[in-house]
Amino acid sequence: MQTHTIPVGEQLRAWRSRRRLSQLDLALETDISARHLSFLETGRSRPSRGMLLRLAERLDIPARDRNLLLVAAGFAPALPERSFDDPALAAARRAVELVLKAHEPFPALAVDRHWHMVAHNEGIGPFLVDMAPHLLAPPVNVLRLSLHPEGLAPRIVNLAEWRAHIFHRLEAQIAASADQGLVELLAELRAYPGGTAPDGDTYGGVAVPMRIKAGEMELSFLSTTTMFGTPIDVTLTELAIETFLPADEATAAALLGKA
Repeated sequence: MQTHTIPVGEQLRAWRSRRRLSQLDLALETDISARHLSFLETGRSRPSRGMLLRLAERLDIPARDRNLLLVAAGFAPALPERSFDDPALAAARRAVELVLKAHEPFPALAVDRHWHMVAHNEGIGPFLVDMAPHLLAPPVNVLRLSLHPEGLAPRIVNLAEWRAHIFHRLEAQIAASADQGLVELLAELRAYPGGTAPDGDTYGGVAVPMRIKAGEMELSFLSTTTMFGTPIDVTLTELAIETFLPADEATAAALLGKA
């Protein structure tokens, strides 16, 4: 939890503005008066815990920031916040490992909110060939690993297209979370070379494949994201499992040892 606490009213106003809602719109949708919401935002009224949680739900405030909102108002956090290696999350770690293992021989990994890798399966081997050692030093950031010129980027056949896909995902995350760490990561990634993707849809606009050179072969993957449905901890609300499934029969055959 951060030591400098922004007043609860300022936090509410910032999130409401970020969601592009007027005071009247938010008041109507949370069944309070616009006058009362105005008093909450200016600090003239003190919100109840239930009121804050109702507003946070409508504003789709991430769990970490809901905790900050509650603490600023003098309440206990809604969810605990522990590191992924905390003994209390042992069952969650086993569940993640089970999911990752189930995807083998296809690559799969788990990342935190800033795209640091916290776990992976044996299938990510094709992605880690000829990487600069400094990119593999913990904590490994998988987006940096993907787009850095000393990382996977030189082997990505459709680098400009894949860059655009990653930038779009990060922009959406930033819009939802206002996470400054993601803002800085996006700026860093944009500074790497890689070109600009041409206009036009791929796979009917549904997905963007990542095509990488692996020796004499070209492997093509489609990525999917899985989140925990019933989180019990802030860390788990931010954990995502990224899986890379074969986008064509040749890639599937190669990974299954049938090539």
